[in-house]
Amino acid sequence: MSQESSMHVYLNWTKERIDEMDATLASLEAKATQVKTDSKVKADQLIADLKKRRDEFRANAKAQAQAGEAALDATKAQLESQWKGFETQVKVYFDTVGKQIEQQQATFRDVAAAQAKAWREAADKLQAEAAKITAAKRADIDAAVKQIKADATEAEARLQKLKQAGGESWAVLSGALAESRKTFDQASQKAWETFKRASAA
Repeated sequence: MSQESSMHVYLNWTKERIDEMDATLASLEAKATQVKTDSKVKADQLIADLKKRRDEFRANAKAQAQAGEAALDATKAQLESQWKGFETQVKVYFDTVGKQIEQQQATFRDVAAAQAKAWREAADKLQAEAAKITAAKRADIDAAVKQIKADATEAEARLQKLKQAGGESWAVLSGALAESRKTFDQASQKAWETFKRASAA
């Protein structure tokens, strides 16, 4: 994959994770005032830790985006580890102070909305890049854009079903988010590889 398309995949990947972290934190902070007094200190501590993890992830992602192609693979593995730490800490939060189903559902809705937004932005970015390519080479890219939008619509529908079902555990909800995230990563990778082939031809 060319450096440019690798960078696009990396930037899509990191932006989607940061958007999810921001959505998670915003949701947890909005509900923190409703936490029982005896759990408030623990909730505040967990939220502060999540913010620190998000800020470290963001700083590392930004620094590595400037480092270039050679650093991307190693960096992505490091960021993936940080991402898993963030997810683990969110689970700890829900296991200790955020056991209310409505709080879990609210967080799920916010994170699912962040994922849907990331899908749309990735498709729009690819479409903008495709506009720069001659018409003869655009068919494959247009098909890739159409596919990523279709995948986004399908993922959004699956997440919407879970939102409406209600009462699901955080493990089920986070599993659905992880599956959607994986599909997004694969679709983004495939779309940018198609773009690379079309622009090189």
